[in-house]
Amino acid sequence: MTPDIISLGELLVEIMRTDLNTPHGVTGANYRGPFPSGAPAIFIDSASRMGKPFDFTTGFIGVIGNDEFGASIIKKLEKDGVDVSQIRSSDTETTGIAFNQYNSDGSRKFIFAAGAAGATTPDDVKEDYFKDIKNLHITGSALSISKNSREACYKAIKIAKEKNPSVLISFDPNLRPELLDLEVILKICKPVLEMTEILFPSGEEAEMLAGINDPIEACQKLLEKGPKIIVLKRGKRGCTIFTKDNLKGANIEGFKVNEVDPTGAGDSFGGAFIVGYLAGWNLKKTAKFANIIGAKKVEHFGPMSDTTYEEVIELMKKD
Repeated sequence: MTPDIISLGELLVEIMRTDLNTPHGVTGANYRGPFPSGAPAIFIDSASRMGKPFDFTTGFIGVIGNDEFGASIIKKLEKDGVDVSQIRSSDTETTGIAFNQYNSDGSRKFIFAAGAAGATTPDDVKEDYFKDIKNLHITGSALSISKNSREACYKAIKIAKEKNPSVLISFDPNLRPELLDLEVILKICKPVLEMTEILFPSGEEAEMLAGINDPIEACQKLLEKGPKIIVLKRGKRGCTIFTKDNLKGANIEGFKVNEVDPTGAGDSFGGAFIVGYLAGWNLKKTAKFANIIGAKKVEHFGPMSDTTYEEVIELMKKD
């Protein structure tokens, strides 16, 4: 199989505090999990579920441990139609784990055991796998988790461009200052930004990438660095789309839901947006579709939801 949409990088499980403001160091407090996760994995799972009516195929390149956590990730991806033939199982490293603490101010605190999550190497990126590629999605987390993972991402971009010069490169900065210093993050993101057509930053990420303390001005500045479309993710407020023809930005309002767990909403949004874009929809319809996917994700505990394309279309008709 040679998929239409490919992502690569960290695969892990999240084990999450069930109550707000409960530090990891509190003995005896409850966690819930494991939940399949990893930013690029959440993206590809969303793209796979949303892409089925268009016959878009999806695939992932990464590494898990030879353990039950890894098996749970494979089970979820396979159930949702992601090709897992390029996911390697390691006998020497365990599946990556992120312990996640949520606070009432919206902040999070992680204890991260990378394990096999950062073990993807350029050797895992096989040229033949990119034969039919339409979209390659890169995340900042995959760039920053390890040098080998970063080099695998760079190699994937090079091969994708060789196999299909018009391939859509999308990039979610997903900046993780806890993994690397900001200066280093900016340096490793630069070659990806230059090849990116669609960029998915949060306001804070846009500011960091552009070096400007204003998200709108930052997005406008980032359009000069390579991306043709910048989709500023604004959480429950939806998103704002910037293009060279619309520097002021087009606001697409969010879809109101009762929030249970926001983990994975941004990556779910990204996967849906790419599907709508590849399907030939206009940017407004694509953004509305993606906003609903992101919103539906926060109704559920855990990073990956089971929302279907049909559910989203029904909500779009009612909205």
